[in-house]
Amino acid sequence: MVSRRLLSIVQARLSEEPVILLQGPRSVGKSSLLREIAIKCGASVLDLDDLATRDAVAADPGTFVAGPSPVFIDEYQKAPLVLDAIKAELNRDGSPGRFIITGSTRHDALPAAAQALTGRLHSLPVYPLSQGEIAGVTEHLIVDLFADPTAVVPAPVSTTTRDEYIERIVVGGFPMSLNRPSAASRNRWFDDYIRLTLERDVRELKKVRQDAALSQVLGKLAGQTAQVLNVNQVASDLRLSEHLVSSHTKLLEAVFLVHRLPAWGTTLTSRSSSNPKIHVMDSGVATRLLRLSPEKLAKRHPASLTELGHLLETFVVGELMRQVSWLDGFAGVGHWRTWDGDEVDLVVERDDGAIIAFEVKTSSRVRAEGFNPMRKLRDRMGDAFLAGVVLHLGQRTYTFEDRLHVMPVDRLWAP
Repeated sequence: MVSRRLLSIVQARLSEEPVILLQGPRSVGKSSLLREIAIKCGASVLDLDDLATRDAVAADPGTFVAGPSPVFIDEYQKAPLVLDAIKAELNRDGSPGRFIITGSTRHDALPAAAQALTGRLHSLPVYPLSQGEIAGVTEHLIVDLFADPTAVVPAPVSTTTRDEYIERIVVGGFPMSLNRPSAASRNRWFDDYIRLTLERDVRELKKVRQDAALSQVLGKLAGQTAQVLNVNQVASDLRLSEHLVSSHTKLLEAVFLVHRLPAWGTTLTSRSSSNPKIHVMDSGVATRLLRLSPEKLAKRHPASLTELGHLLETFVVGELMRQVSWLDGFAGVGHWRTWDGDEVDLVVERDDGAIIAFEVKTSSRVRAEGFNPMRKLRDRMGDAFLAGVVLHLGQRTYTFEDRLHVMPVDRLWAP
């Protein structure tokens, strides 16, 4: 049983929030987390994935939400009318700690439901397991960099090999993927997960026209992971309308198969791009969609190096977003890109405007020119730029120059 960082966060926020929503991909561990909290509270869980329970709740939601607090509801989107009953209950008693609910569909993708608890619902993302959660260590790189960037340098020499990084990327963070005994078994699980998410969750969300096109769009978006989203290119490649591809992309976001990383600093300079990047939610899913094996990713020819670069960036961005999601006081994350080619893979901004920036490299050495975009961002931001970090597949941590550092990727989950 993996210990989730969110457990203590949810328990703490029960004293402040009337309704807590845990939302994230299916099979990511939301139900297990919900049951663990319920057991600690001496309560049971209403599982709306169960047809009998769902029918009973849909017939009389008011009775089921009126029990002792907190009330635990799993997969609420199966009977979204339950939110109206929760709202009515909160009108009578809006004290903290009344409800904890989970959902495998983005709350804002359910227009009627999204309005029911405005101002009363606190949403927490549940991502696939982080590398620290898998290893049983508490990640703290984001916290350390904001507290004192110079304190993280130097550090012990990394012993993680390139092949070990590739294996982590290919396996991903879904609990069931991690438990599979072989690559073939894991690939079957990924195929079933993708198929069932498209066939069940997307269809429940919306009646989709051209069902076959949905999986095709997902495959093309996987090919763009860690790159600027290009709906026009997907539409052209598949001979579909841009409107349909855009609609399908939103559906795939709604069921947490992909997510957009917004552009950051669009007003920083007139050269800044406002286009988002697209990332597959889990690097293991992305690898399977692209039909890439560890052996192919380990090859040193240009195509494999490019594919590994994109997958490593998706993997690292996912790990960093998990760490940010566990913390308070952050204004947001995004990528910074200019129209003339400068790019920083991830910028994390604190509420006070201070930032740290990350660039991801598949090389074991970082050349001086690799810091050029970071230098420009540092010079533009001045004192608000606390640190820029190039994460690479080498072994050593060191400071390259003023506020610019080099670290192995495994510093993300170092004890």
